[in-house]
Amino acid sequence: MALNKKSVDDLNAAGRRVLVRCDFNVPLKDGVITDDTRIRAALPTINKLIGDGAKVILCSHLGKVKEGPNEKESLAPVAKALEEKLGKKVTFVSDYNVTGQAATDAVAAMNNGDVVLLQNTRFRGKEETKPTEAGEAFAKELADLADDYVCDAFGSAHRAHASVAVVTKYITEKGGTNAVGYLMQKEIDFLGNAVENPVRPFVAILGGAKVADKLNVINNLLEKCDTLIIGGGMAFTFLKAQGYEIGKSLVDDEKLDYCKEMMEKAKKLGKELLLPIDTAVADGFPDPIDGPITVEYVDSTVIPADKEGLDIGPKTQELFANAVKSAKTVVWNGPMGVFENPTLAKGTIAVAKALAETDATTIIGGGDSAAACNQLGFADKMSHISTGGGASLEFLEGKELPGVYAADDK
Repeated sequence: MALNKKSVDDLNAAGRRVLVRCDFNVPLKDGVITDDTRIRAALPTINKLIGDGAKVILCSHLGKVKEGPNEKESLAPVAKALEEKLGKKVTFVSDYNVTGQAATDAVAAMNNGDVVLLQNTRFRGKEETKPTEAGEAFAKELADLADDYVCDAFGSAHRAHASVAVVTKYITEKGGTNAVGYLMQKEIDFLGNAVENPVRPFVAILGGAKVADKLNVINNLLEKCDTLIIGGGMAFTFLKAQGYEIGKSLVDDEKLDYCKEMMEKAKKLGKELLLPIDTAVADGFPDPIDGPITVEYVDSTVIPADKEGLDIGPKTQELFANAVKSAKTVVWNGPMGVFENPTLAKGTIAVAKALAETDATTIIGGGDSAAACNQLGFADKMSHISTGGGASLEFLEGKELPGVYAADDK
C-alpha cells in the first residue's frame, strides 16, 4: 500500500488555485445541518490553504441524488456553516452544472485567500464516471478551474469518481500537484500503519450485522493481528458453523463454510479468534428500535429456538475487555449489538469503555462504530475515529483506495 503521499504541506500554494475535494456529506433535516463533524474535520486543511494565500475552491457530494438535482441536496447550508466557522465570506456557486460559466466567473474573480464552494458534484450525474467519457469530461472541467488538487475526502476515497480520483490525471497534465489534506493524511497514518505496521499485540474487533460485508476484512486481519474478536450479528454465523443452536438470530447460511475456513485459518496461524460466550436474547427485534425490551442472558452455545440474540452478554463483555487490556494497537469496526437500543447497547458500551481505558492506540473504523462512540460519549477517548465507513473497511481489507492512490508520491 503506497502511503508516502504529498500532503498539503508540500504545496507552494500562494496565489495558486487549489481545488479541494472535501466530504461535506452531512445529515440535513429541513435544510438544517444536524451534525457538522465532517465540516469541522475539513477546517484545518482549508485554513492552512487560506493562510498560505491560495485561492481555495471546495467541492463535495451530498446525499445520493437519486431524483436528480434538487434544493434539498444543495450545498447551500454547508456554505453558510463554513462562513460561520471560517469567519470569512464563502462564495457559493449554486449552479447545478457545477463547473459551468458561473463557476468559471467566480474563480476568475478570486483574490488570494478567498474561498469558493461549488455545487453538489453529484448534480452533474456524471460524477460516478458512467459512461466513462462523461465522467472524464467532468473531471477535466474541474481541473480546468484549478492549478493544484487536494483530496481530503476519506469517506469517498474508495470510489474512483471524477472529483476524487479522475481529476488528478488532468491536474498532472497541466503540471500541477495532487496532494492529500490533513484529514486524509491522518487516516493514512492511523489506519494504514495499524494494518501494515502495528505495534503489537494488535487486537482487531469486528462487529455489525453481516459476515458478507466483512469477508475480506476478516481474511486480511487474521494475517495481520494477534487476536481477532468477533461480536455483533455476524458472530451467530460463526457459532452456527461450530454446530451450535442460535435460535432466531441473524445468520448468513451461505457463509457457514467460510466461517469454518476462517476458524481453521486462525488455528493454523496461531491467532486467537474470540467469539461471544454468552448472549442477550429476546423474543424478537425491538420495535421501535429504541423501545423497551425484555432480555435474558444465555450461553452462546444454547440459544433457545424461539429467541433472538441481540447483544453480547456480561461474561463476553469481560472476555473482550480483558483481551484489549494488554493490547498496543486496537482497530474496531462494527457494534456488538443493537446499540441504538439502551438495553442492547451494553456490549458496545463495554467494548468502548475497554478501549477508552487502555494505553493502546485505538482506531475506530468509521460507520456504526464511530456513531456508537459519538453517541455513547467515548469519542474523545479514542486515538482516531475514521471519517469513512466503506473506505476504512476497504483499507482494512488491504485494498488500494483510488482517492489515496491518485495522489502524487513524495
